[in-house]
Amino acid sequence: MVSKKMKATSTIALSAALVLSMAACGNSNNESKGATESKGNTATNAPDAGTPKTENGKKVTITFQNIYPDPATPAYKMLHELVDQYEKENPNIHIELDTLNTDQQKVKLKTQAASKEVPDITIVNPAAQMKPFVDAKLFAPLNDMLDQNGLKDTYQSGLLDYYSFDGNVYALPDGNNIEVVYYNKELFEQAGIKDTPKTFDELLQDVKTLKAKGITPIAIGEKDSWTGSFLFMNILLRTNGGPGFLQDVLDGKKTFEDPAFVEAVDRFQDLVQAGAFPDGATSIDANAGGNIFKSGKAAMWVIGSWETGAIDASSVAGKTGAFQFPSVNGKGDPNEFMLAPGSAFAISANSEHLQETKDFLNFFTLNYPKKQFELKNAVGIGQKVDGDLKAAGYSDLAINVSGLFNQVKGGDLAFDNTMNPATAQVHLSSIQNLFVQKVDSAQVAKEHQTAFEANK
Repeated sequence: MVSKKMKATSTIALSAALVLSMAACGNSNNESKGATESKGNTATNAPDAGTPKTENGKKVTITFQNIYPDPATPAYKMLHELVDQYEKENPNIHIELDTLNTDQQKVKLKTQAASKEVPDITIVNPAAQMKPFVDAKLFAPLNDMLDQNGLKDTYQSGLLDYYSFDGNVYALPDGNNIEVVYYNKELFEQAGIKDTPKTFDELLQDVKTLKAKGITPIAIGEKDSWTGSFLFMNILLRTNGGPGFLQDVLDGKKTFEDPAFVEAVDRFQDLVQAGAFPDGATSIDANAGGNIFKSGKAAMWVIGSWETGAIDASSVAGKTGAFQFPSVNGKGDPNEFMLAPGSAFAISANSEHLQETKDFLNFFTLNYPKKQFELKNAVGIGQKVDGDLKAAGYSDLAINVSGLFNQVKGGDLAFDNTMNPATAQVHLSSIQNLFVQKVDSAQVAKEHQTAFEANK
């Protein structure tokens, strides 16, 4: 069972946590094809905090499954620089990196979990997504590790609740995200669009204008089906008039056949039918979809704020702004966001080197905020960061996104962080299908409700 404290944490409390620091990043740059790899050779001057202790003379290999595969991104550099520093200071320890994209990692972890062969450190998502692993006793409680070197106090208030069950913390988040709409200012100008859309009708008109100019309106890689769901949930947040639709379904107050859900499906299909997305979107993975925007070939990208640093490292650096998802038919507050507590680091309960793994993860997470700040990638992390963005040379985009956090009034979690995995899978497939063919919205709603009732 999820802890009572976790259940009581409201979206308003999360938004308050976001404001405590520069707030919200997550599975940053987690898209390209992955493979097991040895650590990189990039050296850096490491932060001072949290150097672990190892047993004298003991040779240990720790497997670190991660979702930072793209060498061009700050997150990749952060991972490799911290691993290099750790191994330099602890020559008896080798960190073996198993690097995958998000969907690949989820599939691999399920296979590993079935045989109870979870790697020493793996990646999980919060709440409903990680609960089955906790119930199966596959993850080690991390309460003792959080007490080392003041690690617990580095996290934003309330954030660890999303990774806690029955009083134990089972994973440590890499970020605390909001979903925003990134846009290419030059492409907007080329299409004659003078301002960002404030309503869904304006967004739809911008899509049609961009399409007529031969510009891909919205980048996406829907082969990794979470991308379409994440966008869809913005629309549902608006058509519902605010947060709480999925919770109302869970509480028996609403069903998926509610008009708010049906309307959200219709509006999503309006985007598809208007040609908002790249041709063959379901054959494009998330990494390739993001690169459509980052290479200047798409005007917008609806994605988590964790991508800010990667955009600043791309060819559209200096050309990009960000805005809130607009209202839909006069409903919804643009300052209510899709909130996505980040992917998180969990330790296998069956690790052969449990203490050494905890020592390494303690080092890694203590040093994570400072390293991300140095790499201009601190907008969006889930830990408190000391530093002034402007003085540190952060981009106008980073400051823009940081400002959006200050406007957060609340919001909803992603579908697959709220519903059980079986219902979530039906949802992901159902939304993915809308990219391929137009479907009666009432039928989509019924499909969701049937799955929900079958998997209560």
